[in-house]
Amino acid sequence: MAQQRSAGRTGDRRTVLAGARVATPSGVVEDGRITVADGRIAEVSGGPAPDGPGDAGAEHADLTGHLVVPGFIDMHLHGGGGGSFSSADPEECLRVVEAHRRHGTTSMIGSTVTGDLDDLARQAAVLAELTEQGDLVGIHFEGPFISPHRCGAHQPELLRDPDPADVRTLVAAGRGRTKMMTIAPELPGGLDSVRLLADSGVLAAVGHTDSTYDATRDAIDAGARVATHLFNAMPALAHRAPGPVLALLEDERVTVEMINDGTHLHPAVLQMAFRDAGAGRVAFITDAMGAAGMSDGMYHLGPMGVSVTDGVARIADGPTAGSIAGSTLTLDRAFRRALTVDGLTIGQAVQALSANPARLLGIDDRTGSLTAGKDADLVVLDAAYQVVGVMRHGAWVVRPAGV
Repeated sequence: MAQQRSAGRTGDRRTVLAGARVATPSGVVEDGRITVADGRIAEVSGGPAPDGPGDAGAEHADLTGHLVVPGFIDMHLHGGGGGSFSSADPEECLRVVEAHRRHGTTSMIGSTVTGDLDDLARQAAVLAELTEQGDLVGIHFEGPFISPHRCGAHQPELLRDPDPADVRTLVAAGRGRTKMMTIAPELPGGLDSVRLLADSGVLAAVGHTDSTYDATRDAIDAGARVATHLFNAMPALAHRAPGPVLALLEDERVTVEMINDGTHLHPAVLQMAFRDAGAGRVAFITDAMGAAGMSDGMYHLGPMGVSVTDGVARIADGPTAGSIAGSTLTLDRAFRRALTVDGLTIGQAVQALSANPARLLGIDDRTGSLTAGKDADLVVLDAAYQVVGVMRHGAWVVRPAGV
């Protein structure tokens, strides 16, 4: 395994961030002040404060005119920076992590793409070690237990029914670091596999599915708690056949993933989901592949060639040629779009990008909000909501100019 390169904690050094608007769980604080010590948030307050004994020797950052939000959390992410989590190459996987960190994602899941079980197990071993050393939050298996009718950018010949024994094999391959698995519950073994995942403490996600409304409700009752990129790779909402979309939106137990890149979803559809599910149940994801943060060109998603034109990734050849192949999105773009196109408030965007995924993944005790005692994971944005600073565990990944 490659040497760990995650940003470490800052020891006893203190950093005082002052003058910015600060997005806290109770609202946006004007002229806010964040004190960071030992890699954690020591205090969040409003208004200027004179230097005291506790600030002696502290690094001071004047962030007047900026907005500070919690570090973004991506719970569905395949690649970026030209690399892929499916490579089973530790160095390449770390390149993905580092690329997304520069865009403000301070916590992330490593998502795989459909492959045979042995290949997925090898990938899981690498992702498990990256999780153990703190670079990832866990592993998400997207496929192979998905519908051939809604396979999207997954290779049809590698798909299989969700036999609980196979599901158990992949969960075990994650060495206790498997966080989520996407399943089409209408397939043979689907409901039993959802129950198995729920009993194992793994999030069962409904996605790449041809499920009906009633079958989706059965899956939720069996323990499914996530909608994998809602609306995409599932039947459309229809007045006589509402399908999985309505079942997932209306059940308060389900968190719905959404890809807010302007390609996967129309803004009106995203706004409808926010109204129906409520801001507390939406998680923005990237579903990003290797071209995220890169230029147009040819890339790979698992074993498939992908052509990226004008920032949109599509399968280049084979039976699924032309299908959208994940995204080239980074979460800073999703945040910016939420405020400038979708009409969301800062608070709603922060919920979708930080608080909700942190709660769902069980890491909200240490990240997901700018709260005293939590890790100092934060993003500094300018007036146009462009990233100018990223801090993870109290260390600058991207240092704001002049700081």
